[in-house]
Amino acid sequence: MKVRTMRVGIRDFNAALNDFVAVGEELARGEEMRAEDRVSFVSVEAFRKALTPRRLELLHAVKAGKPSSINQLAGMVKRDIKNVADDVRFLVQVGLLETRQEDNRLAPRVGYDEIDLRIAM
Repeated sequence: MKVRTMRVGIRDFNAALNDFVAVGEELARGEEMRAEDRVSFVSVEAFRKALTPRRLELLHAVKAGKPSSINQLAGMVKRDIKNVADDVRFLVQVGLLETRQEDNRLAPRVGYDEIDLRIAM
């Protein structure tokens, strides 16, 4: 079985902006973009705020338990549904979690097996 890795990078704002511009130029030329398992943050502090112990617990619970809904996930981690829903929404926004519509419920999914943190020097 192939292990899928989510690469998390710490890059300064200018480097991230340059990547954004380059992708925009490639799209304007009609080049096809492939999905990458990569997320970048502008600082270690931003990464630490994004991936709190409770959010990391959610990622583990989703990967291990494959909940069929956010409500079920909240029960698995014994947390309030509103707080879990807020954390799920945030993790989706930063690219660390996906959601799929299944039987009129939003099912959270983790599409990788490990997180590889890289810090540019």
